[in-house]
Amino acid sequence: MFDTMTVTKAGGALCGALLVFLLGNWAAESLYHTGPEAHAGEEVAQAYSIDTGASEGGEAAAEEGPSFEELLASADAGAGEKVFGKCKACHKLDGSNGTGPHLDGVVGRAVGGVAGFSYSDAMAGHGGNWEPAELDHFLANPKGAVPGTKMSFAGLPKAQDRADLIAYLQSVGS
Repeated sequence: MFDTMTVTKAGGALCGALLVFLLGNWAAESLYHTGPEAHAGEEVAQAYSIDTGASEGGEAAAEEGPSFEELLASADAGAGEKVFGKCKACHKLDGSNGTGPHLDGVVGRAVGGVAGFSYSDAMAGHGGNWEPAELDHFLANPKGAVPGTKMSFAGLPKAQDRADLIAYLQSVGS
């Protein structure tokens, strides 16, 4: 049953299959190459690039808008209630803690000041009070404002949304 010819055929079939798979891999890599291409010594992007303006004056354009104080003065607490919908998964306004501490009376309260809530070391040691400007800075990028915080929310990029939310939290604070 297992004579020399059978073993030779099985070995040849194995080598042939390996060559077919290697050829297929080479063809697929050449068709679907995702690395940078060089054309006439110049690197060419493989995908569309969307210019966000970040490299040239993007920060200056962001600073041209109204200041936070102006946004807060004209903020809409009703719109802030809608923005608070993003916070409801972790925070409550009834004085009880959820995944995050309750936000009832958060404006003006000490950072890490809810008794009985287990804050991260970074948040507990942050100090200060949650004044509107500090809340604005934190809500823009929580992990950037307090590195090491347990809050996994990415932040609110729109300054108007942050101002509306802070106005809403001021209106429901006790």
